[in-house]
Amino acid sequence: MTTLVSKLIQFVLLTSSKYQIDESHGLSHGMNVLHYAMQIYTSELPRIPNLKTQERPIFISALIHDMCDKKYMNEEEGIKRIEDFLCENITPEEIETTKLIISTMSYSKVKKNGFPIIDDPQKQAAYHIVREADLLTAYDFDRSMIYHLHQSKSDIHKAYENAKEVFDNRIFKHEEDGLFITDFSKREALSLKTMAQNRINAWNRILLREPRFP
Repeated sequence: MTTLVSKLIQFVLLTSSKYQIDESHGLSHGMNVLHYAMQIYTSELPRIPNLKTQERPIFISALIHDMCDKKYMNEEEGIKRIEDFLCENITPEEIETTKLIISTMSYSKVKKNGFPIIDDPQKQAAYHIVREADLLTAYDFDRSMIYHLHQSKSDIHKAYENAKEVFDNRIFKHEEDGLFITDFSKREALSLKTMAQNRINAWNRILLREPRFP
């Protein structure tokens, strides 16, 4: 019997292939967001016991949230594909919650529109869990480098500079921008920020010492 997670993974793989979604936003990223989402969810559950009703939308949204990313496709068409896929696997209410999360959680939308106001406190918590999980994975400097490598046709120096600019202007300002709500994410972000800065410094040393072809 095929499990829901197996179907989700297959959907991510097929969508990534169809729309040329690179590894920075593909399956490995979805898995990393899922792991963080489950950690945040577990930490919030004692405070919000009814959050358990949102476990499936949290799980699903974490894995597939980038399968409608406007960097790779028309966002509305992507969301429609996700809805068509989910209709055979979860309830209509869970589909609506999933669509709400993935269509409003991106950094750019939050910066422009703020957080959506959701009447159901459990759904509001689910939204923040997935959103924060995605933000925590953004501290992976190598992931940002990989995305910019695809954009810059493998120019490692340009990719490094572009990624560093994103970290200086966006990632390293997550805390002061008030983007973390949960205690887990606030703590984790401090550790990840230090790791990211160390990685940036390491890449700088590598690129300065880069051997040249004759």
